[in-house]
Amino acid sequence: MEDRVRFALEKLLNVAHGDSHQGSRVANFVLAWWNAEVHGGFDLTDLANVDRDVAEDMVTVFTWMAREEDLQYPDAYKPEIAQIIRRWRPHIEID
Repeated sequence: MEDRVRFALEKLLNVAHGDSHQGSRVANFVLAWWNAEVHGGFDLTDLANVDRDVAEDMVTVFTWMAREEDLQYPDAYKPEIAQIIRRWRPHIEID
């Protein structure tokens, strides 16, 4: 993962930890990548409901994902994803 993509993802993870509508929208984006079947998808209209900088970070990550042949979630972020799942999807067991 390129540094600019990693930086965008880390900023998104920070937003997803927040307790706001923007945080829930970012969590939806991140968790859709993690496992959309379990955590739900991402509504593309939510791009208009987050700050411009956040939307640009989403686009950066999404563009990177679209170019990857074998898309895997970076293992280094699993503990942070588990925290986001506990916050926004408390009814779902974490693997």
